[in-house]
Amino acid sequence: MIPIDLDRVAEVTGGSVHGDGSLVVSSVVIDSRAVEAGTLFAALAGERVDGHEFAGAAIKSGAVAVLASRQLDVPCVVVPDVTAALAALAREIRTRTSASVIGLTGSQGKTSVKDLLAHILEASGPTIAPPGSLNNELGVPLTVLRADVDTKFLVIEMGARGVGHIAELCRIASPDVGVVLNVGSAHVGEFGSSEVIAQAKGELVEALTAEGVAVLNADDPLVSAMAARTSARVLTFGTEGDVALGPVSLDEDGQPHFTLTFEGTTVDAHVPQIGEHHAVNAAAAASAAIAVGVGLEVIVARLWSATAASPMRMEHHVRGDGVIVINDAYNANPESMAAALRAVASLGKARTIAVLGEMLELGDASRDAHLAMGRLAADLGFVRVIAVGAGAAAIAEGAGEIGETVEDVDTAVEVLSASLRADDVVLVKASRGGRLERVAHALLAH
Repeated sequence: MIPIDLDRVAEVTGGSVHGDGSLVVSSVVIDSRAVEAGTLFAALAGERVDGHEFAGAAIKSGAVAVLASRQLDVPCVVVPDVTAALAALAREIRTRTSASVIGLTGSQGKTSVKDLLAHILEASGPTIAPPGSLNNELGVPLTVLRADVDTKFLVIEMGARGVGHIAELCRIASPDVGVVLNVGSAHVGEFGSSEVIAQAKGELVEALTAEGVAVLNADDPLVSAMAARTSARVLTFGTEGDVALGPVSLDEDGQPHFTLTFEGTTVDAHVPQIGEHHAVNAAAAASAAIAVGVGLEVIVARLWSATAASPMRMEHHVRGDGVIVINDAYNANPESMAAALRAVASLGKARTIAVLGEMLELGDASRDAHLAMGRLAADLGFVRVIAVGAGAAAIAEGAGEIGETVEDVDTAVEVLSASLRADDVVLVKASRGGRLERVAHALLAH
C-alpha cells in the first residue's frame, strides 16, 4: 500500500482521529489475525462477529490504529461507516498509483480469467490481483489498497448482485481497461432477466474514459452490444474477435490447445488446465494483456505455465488408489456446470461420476436448468450422477437411470466410498451455499 498518515485517512473518509494523526499506515486488513506492523485494522461489525472486539489485540500485534464506527480505547479513526470508509480510502490510493487498472466482470469465468491475466502480467511488471473471488464492496477496496508505488498492473474482479453495483465499484477502482466476459444465467433469479444482467455488467465499460479500452466478447451478443455504451476503444475476443480464437483440441489430460491471432500474427497456445472453456478464458486474458501493452509472444509463453491458481476450481487430485477427484465446488450456474461436465467427460476415462448440488438464484428457470444438467451428464456418458439435497433432485431426475438423490454430504460420501474403483473420476460441483467441497475433502481423506 502507498503509505498514508491518519490525518489524511480521516480527511478522505469523513472521520476523526483519536490519537496521533501523524502516524503512517502502510496496509489495511479486516482480519485481526492478518495484522502486522504498520497496519490499519478495519473493524467491521458483522452479524456474528464485531471487529471492534478485536481492536486491542490488533494494536498489540502491531496495528497503527483501528478504523472504527465508534470511539475505542486505542488509537483509531472513527467514521460513520467502515465499509464506506474503506471505499473512500481506496479511491484516494487509486489517485496516487500509476498502475494500469484492469476491471473484469462476467456471469462466469471471472476468477479463472483474473488468475490467467495476473499470471501473464507478472512477467511484465509488479502485479496485484485478489486471491480467490474478492469482487464485492469489500474485496475491491482491499485489492486497490494493496497497490504501492511500484505496482504496474492492478487486476480487479467485479461482481454484482444488482444494477448499480459495478458502477459503484468502478467509482472506487477507476479502471483503465474493462473486460466483460459473458452474460449468462447466473443470478437471473435476482436480476430478473439476462437483459438486466447485461445492463449491470455493462456499467463497467460505461465507466471507462475515452483513453480506456473496453475488452468485449465478440461471440456473446449481449456483450458485443456494449460497444455502443462506451467512449473507450473497443477490443474484441472470440472466434470472430480482434483477438481471434482458433479451433480448440484437447490432449489426453483434457487440456486445451488452440491458436490466437492478433493483427495478422498467429501463435500456438496451450493452457495446462482441464476443460475446453479455458481456451476462451485465455483469449479474454490475452486481450486484456494486449490492451495494456503486452506482446502476443509473451502472453502465449506465459499461458503455457498458467496452472490453476484459485482453490476449488477444477482442482485435480489423484488418490493413492488411482481415484481422481475434481473439486470444482466453489460455485455453479448452468453454464459453468455444463462446462465442468464436458471437461471431465473429455478426459476419456471409462467411469466418470458427478456429485452435483443445487445451483442457486435461478428463479423460475431453476427446475428446467437442473433437469438439463442431469440430461447432459447422461448424454456425456457419466455412469452415475449423485444429486445432493432436495434442491438438486431435478438433476437426478434428468439423469434418468444413472441418477440418484441423497439427503446430505455425509450420505453422498458414504454411498460413493462403497463403490469407487481405481481410476474412477469424480466431479464435485455446486453453488457456494452447498459447500460440496466437503465431499471432495472426505473422498481425498479416505
